[in-house]
Amino acid sequence: MSDVMRHHFPSATFLTSAPRLADCPADTGLEVAFAGRSNAGKSSAINTLTHQKSLARTSRTPGRTQLINFFTVNDPQYRLVDLPGYGYAKVPEAVRREWQEHLAHYLRERRSLQGTVLVMDIRHPLTEFDQMMMGWADDNDMPLHILLTKADKLKRGAAMGVLSKVRHQLKEWEDLISVQLFSSQDRVGVEELNERLCQWLTPEKPSQDPT
Repeated sequence: MSDVMRHHFPSATFLTSAPRLADCPADTGLEVAFAGRSNAGKSSAINTLTHQKSLARTSRTPGRTQLINFFTVNDPQYRLVDLPGYGYAKVPEAVRREWQEHLAHYLRERRSLQGTVLVMDIRHPLTEFDQMMMGWADDNDMPLHILLTKADKLKRGAAMGVLSKVRHQLKEWEDLISVQLFSSQDRVGVEELNERLCQWLTPEKPSQDPT
């Protein structure tokens, strides 16, 4: 892929955290967001991609992170974004709704967002939250790449079976949604994820003047 910019993800560094869209960095450049249900392995996936142990914080109490976290890659104009986890946190329903509103607002309004990586535990794919995320992606024509994480928890044949089943269920969205196996433990799927992100973080070439 000679026309695809190569990004050095181990160079990723923390930029800032924002509680809502208004507090996010300037909406310029290109960025890719990571979303997922709490405890699906989202922070671990970011850390594995960047070869860093604690770039994205993992918590023993899933759902505690309520901030949108930004990391720069190579240059401040290229960013990875860690969105708040959703699910297990023992918080009031009003707080849950507020998280959901901020998340929807970010996905709908952020012009620099080029695609979203949706992290799912391979043992529990396509939860209600996952389907909500896919609906937002469809509504906004936003590319979505699914990581079926913790693939090491299943035997190879079983993992491939889940992958095939999920692909079949998403067949109507195959132009918008892609899916792969991933394991932070065994580093399975890291290169495939790397390639996808490099595609999304490559600036579009200006159109050639026919004259």
